Amino acid sequence: MSLSQHLSISISSSSSSFLASSGFTYRNRDVSLPSKNFGICRCVAIPQEEKITYKTKVSRNANMAKLQAGYLFPEIARRRNAHLQKYPDSKVISLGIGDTTEPIPEVITSAMAKRSQALSTLEGYSGYGAEQGEKPLRAAIASTFYGGLGIEEDDIFVSDGAKCDISRLQVLFGSEVTIAVQDPSYPAYVDSSVIMGQTGLYEKDAEKFQNIEYMRCNPENGFFPDLSKVSRTDIIFFCSPNNPTGSAATREQLTRLVQFAKDNGSIIVYDSAYAMYITEDKPRSIFEIPGAKEVALETASFSKYAGFTGVRLGWTVVPKELLFSDGFPVAKDFNRIVCTCFNGASNVVQAGGLACLSPEGRNAMQKVVGFYKENADIIMDTFNSLGFNVYGGRNAPYVWVHFPGRSSWDVFSEILEKTHVVTTPGSGFGPGGEGFIRVSAFGHRDNVLEACRRFKQLYK
Repeated sequence: MSLSQHLSISISSSSSSFLASSGFTYRNRDVSLPSKNFGICRCVAIPQEEKITYKTKVSRNANMAKLQAGYLFPEIARRRNAHLQKYPDSKVISLGIGDTTEPIPEVITSAMAKRSQALSTLEGYSGYGAEQGEKPLRAAIASTFYGGLGIEEDDIFVSDGAKCDISRLQVLFGSEVTIAVQDPSYPAYVDSSVIMGQTGLYEKDAEKFQNIEYMRCNPENGFFPDLSKVSRTDIIFFCSPNNPTGSAATREQLTRLVQFAKDNGSIIVYDSAYAMYITEDKPRSIFEIPGAKEVALETASFSKYAGFTGVRLGWTVVPKELLFSDGFPVAKDFNRIVCTCFNGASNVVQAGGLACLSPEGRNAMQKVVGFYKENADIIMDTFNSLGFNVYGGRNAPYVWVHFPGRSSWDVFSEILEKTHVVTTPGSGFGPGGEGFIRVSAFGHRDNVLEACRRFKQLYK
């Protein structure tokens, strides 16, 4: 019998080797040979890890590898989303990330709409503006927030928000400076320092980065650090009212801080993003303290005053009196950073900022701030009634609740699992935040009331 009589016709070259388990494909012809004369041929896939992946020759910034897990707030959002997948029908209430919820007052949005519409006309169109901000807005900020304090319009640098300015300031200061932060404090200060290369490695046992001075702020010291135990650093990040503790520093405390900076030749980066929430007789600006212009700059924002978290508008004040060790003005270098890294805030948004500072706009902002402060009162009253030690809330939109002896992430998970309410674990703000959770007062009133009802059910 001829060879062709022993050959069976293959069904197709694309599928024969998988469907005919006892044959193989001849090299040049779509035929299948009987297995009794030939052994079994197995098809073996190349493991995924053996596939060649193209890589550049650019090394990763080694400082990025020092960062721990994800940035706090995206990590909270990730856990919230995972919870929603587990409980798709639950009504999750977010009192975690400090994002505003109430509409921007119409007097402000109408000004932005008018400016936006003007851009469609030859007379109203404008392109690039001054990187430092439009002069009318800079002048309004100086007179509204710093009237009588010796701050002039050309000391003001308008930006797209305080958080962005913190990173620009880190670029300004460079990788060789040493820093101090409140513990706990807003995580952007530490993370930006790590990325810049100002720190050493992360010490897991201590939950701290090397080469950062952590200034412990807790109930025992009134949330103001014992400066006699603080080592000298080049830069001191200080936020008042503090995020997350909600504590606002007194005039006497800030006087001590300014003197501490002068004694050590340090620069204070003063974050006043929540200053409008202060109702007690406490400074709203570091420049209310005599001598502060020689050792401090200040960053602030419209985010929590006018609902600009998504609109993005803030400012930084750099006084002419603030000098580097060689006598060069800090403001001149910051101006160079701004001109290099930034094209200026949106002209539409700046029109909104100017409207914020009109008499009608200021009144509208006060109402928005007052609404969130009422939310804070409701949250504080709830946890106080349940027997917890509660801090903040009076001069800030954050309530700081103590769960002694417990992991703050465990408390976060317990509250989310059993009440479907998102909070913020205190340890995300530094080791000094362990055992606390931060509850945000940013929320619709119905949601805040419902969240407090759930808290009472859980901890009654």
